[in-house]
Amino acid sequence: MKVVILAGGLGSRLAEETELKPKPMVEIGERPLLWHIMKIYAHYGFTEFFIALGYKGEMIKRYFLDYFSLNGNMTLQLSSGQVNKYTNRCEDWTVHLMDTGIDTLTGGRLKRLEPYLRDDTFMLTYGDGVSNVDLHRLLQFHHEHNCIATVTAVRPPARFGEIIFENDLVTSFEEKPQIGEGWINGGYFVFEQAIFNYLDGDQTNLEADALPRLAADHQLSAYRHGGFWQCMDTLREKRLLENLWHNEKPWKVWES
Repeated sequence: MKVVILAGGLGSRLAEETELKPKPMVEIGERPLLWHIMKIYAHYGFTEFFIALGYKGEMIKRYFLDYFSLNGNMTLQLSSGQVNKYTNRCEDWTVHLMDTGIDTLTGGRLKRLEPYLRDDTFMLTYGDGVSNVDLHRLLQFHHEHNCIATVTAVRPPARFGEIIFENDLVTSFEEKPQIGEGWINGGYFVFEQAIFNYLDGDQTNLEADALPRLAADHQLSAYRHGGFWQCMDTLREKRLLENLWHNEKPWKVWES
């Protein structure tokens, strides 16, 4: 099972961070958000990743090039330059770092990866959202519904707190409830090979072009996930994720 992660966008709404790095490399708990997403997939046994690069993609390449060298303990003999590494505990992942263009849209990035994804069913998500979705159940749901595509539908968290009152007295106060109605695209897709018939080129938008066409053809199923999900579009959301990581860690499905 191959996993595609879209990691090439500009992240303009998080300009405070993304002027210097791509959004998936913004750190939560001293690790890039991209690492957190990959840990979620790896927990379920999905460890072959295709990272679709664009804006500042060289930073993501450099991160993984240095990953083995900088993890674990090492001893340096300064006079000779000899480096001895030991107790290195790296993840057993295969990571394909694929340049998919600076201005390519989401569907176009996936289309460029078509030659590498011809085996069978594969998964895809965005490089800016974490969740505790059960990926085994998602995959089972996808196969049961026999559609070309399955999207994980989530209820977005509210931006502001909710006050429920009767006359002038507050009867309920909830700081940041989840919106009770309405589901949105939470990423964490499953696709069959036929998805590529809905992608025309670099300027294909997965969300605005391909998904509506799939829905019209009755080829898009929705797996409703009522658990945790949070994207990182703004500095406020980055701070929220940082706070959650240091306290609840609601998307940490893997063992330490």
